[in-house]
Amino acid sequence: MEMKRLAFITGASSGIGQALASRFYDAGYDLALVARRTEQIDAWAAEKKIDPSRFQVYGADVAQIDSIVAAGIACLEQQGVPDVVIANAGVSIGMDTGERGDLDVFARLLATNNVGLAATFHPFVRAMQARGSGRLVGIGSVAAIRGLLGHGAYCASKAGVVAYRESLRTELHSSGVNVVTLSPGYVDTPLTQGNRYGMPFLMQPEEFADKAFQAIESGTSYLVIPWQMGVVAKILRVLPNALFDRIVQGRGRKRRAGE
Repeated sequence: MEMKRLAFITGASSGIGQALASRFYDAGYDLALVARRTEQIDAWAAEKKIDPSRFQVYGADVAQIDSIVAAGIACLEQQGVPDVVIANAGVSIGMDTGERGDLDVFARLLATNNVGLAATFHPFVRAMQARGSGRLVGIGSVAAIRGLLGHGAYCASKAGVVAYRESLRTELHSSGVNVVTLSPGYVDTPLTQGNRYGMPFLMQPEEFADKAFQAIESGTSYLVIPWQMGVVAKILRVLPNALFDRIVQGRGRKRRAGE
């Protein structure tokens, strides 16, 4: 008899999270789905005709540590230890350091994209270590590579995600728990649809989810998706600052809150 596998996914109400939920379900996984807007998950599950016995929905705000930790504990109690935990929930909002209100935006991004990511993994680390298996997946971004106009908060948060994930990987080395970091380029989701600049190699969420699923299953430690953005990111990383600064000057800024 085939053992059931379980995937715990945050930010599952739309975009990448929803596409990942669909891909893992189609691969035979049961689902533990987390979002603030649980009604959107219920609507998606009804539309896709998800077997009610194969998923649970947990309402939580990733920016609130106790909220997301409680969701993880509830999953352990109701569904058991997941095989895969995907910390996907994140926000992307432009900022201007000269505006006082944007400092609050910065704090909100860090609370969601960084602290919330660690809090998502917290309930499962010891249980996975005890079992000797599991995959902790964090969603980074190519925005972690270099700072972009108006993206100070987002770029800083995603650079922090990559560095934190590397630390976690070394801490869990030889434990049987794999730490996977996926850095998407541009994916057509509500987070990117308001962008006022070109988005090369734009992917549909389903295409990203398929490539992400393959990387997670294989235990890849770090991957940029699509590969073309990985090449672009490496080129940008080695450009001299003076040249990089000139190149990005004509690029549109990320929209700030309320814009």
